[in-house]
Amino acid sequence: MTTAHPPDPTLSLTSAEALNRDCYCRTLNQQRLREQLEADPSLHGLLDTVLKTRANLFSSSVVFISEKVQAQIRATVQTIERVATLPGYQAQALARANPVAHFDFGPQSVCMGYDFHLSRQGPQLIEINTNAGGLLLNSALARAQEACCAELGGAFVTSQRQSALTRTIFDMFASEWQRQRGNQPWRNVVIVDSAPQAQYLAPEFELFRQLFAAQGLQAWIAGPTELQWQGGQLLHQGTPVDMVYNRLTDFYLEEPAHQALRQAYEAGAVVLTPHPRAHALLANKRNLIALSQQPLLAAWGAASSDRQLLAAHVPATRLVTAERADELWAQRRQLFFKPVAGYGAKAAYRGDKLTKRVWAEILAGDFVAQALVPPSERLIEVDGVATDLKFDLRAFTYAGEVQLLAARIYSGQTTNFRTPGGGFAPVIVVPDPETF
Repeated sequence: MTTAHPPDPTLSLTSAEALNRDCYCRTLNQQRLREQLEADPSLHGLLDTVLKTRANLFSSSVVFISEKVQAQIRATVQTIERVATLPGYQAQALARANPVAHFDFGPQSVCMGYDFHLSRQGPQLIEINTNAGGLLLNSALARAQEACCAELGGAFVTSQRQSALTRTIFDMFASEWQRQRGNQPWRNVVIVDSAPQAQYLAPEFELFRQLFAAQGLQAWIAGPTELQWQGGQLLHQGTPVDMVYNRLTDFYLEEPAHQALRQAYEAGAVVLTPHPRAHALLANKRNLIALSQQPLLAAWGAASSDRQLLAAHVPATRLVTAERADELWAQRRQLFFKPVAGYGAKAAYRGDKLTKRVWAEILAGDFVAQALVPPSERLIEVDGVATDLKFDLRAFTYAGEVQLLAARIYSGQTTNFRTPGGGFAPVIVVPDPETF
């Protein structure tokens, strides 16, 4: 905890940096949040469940970024997805992936998530996720804000913009269906995760179920063992399944409990999104190595402008090997270590916090070492005390287009939902100071 910082004369009072430091306002309106989360009668009581069991899911504040940062994030996402179509890039990514990743039925994968930290050089890509959680939760959260001052009134989400976003989210799934099935009738969706009711983001499953139901589709939330592969069809409670919205973190469907889903996917009998191919091409941490290697990108035919942009926004990343052990240990204070197949910041470590025991585990595992980019800070009031917390940014995307920007506020070594005052927070884009 800390007391409020004195104003920094080098920052414009209207800059995103100054607002993140000096604006303590609580913008979340709890009644509006209830109205948004419980818009359908079937969702009655959802907010009470969230507040009782997930007290730090939503922050009461917002995070500010500049228009320039917003544009840089959008350009980085588009560039990565463009580079990921290069034959050389795909050949390398798929060569090291499970064979199930080689199937390509057309869908592009819904709910991609690109996570960034901010630096003086602009946003820096930390990782890519193929089943990023929080899109509908953050959509509802954005609608539940109220401006803390007249100057920011126009920056908050309007009902018209929100209605368009809701339609965009559904259309994303409709596009996946059409890319694989064309004009065939689309009847249902199963939202699948391991022990779905026990998942921290389980409330979002209910929001997706209602979203699909509102468009006339049958929608269920189920665990993978509730699916059967029988007679060339994937069945849920005896009903053939058209689409699976996949929230599993077994990205290549290797576990025994996921075999019915994998068999149906390999047979092209179900539209699965997100799917293994997208994880292999984008979310596998080894891809960060390729995206930060300029000679390799040039050899694959990446445009000079794309290579320059990636050099500016993808921190240098290397594979951890026994041969590099001494070098990486010596440089550890400037590095962040992540498991290649990891997700949700699990088993991820700042190098300056490493013990010899953890280092031995990293060397025995499959890890990458990424240049450390410390997260930015957001000064907010927690129980009446000005407190420095960290934040990262998540761009929710589809087909290379950013649908929504959200932040996660936290304290500690990695992102979490255990921090008082922390959690998901809307991102407010403010004009660059020079445009005023």
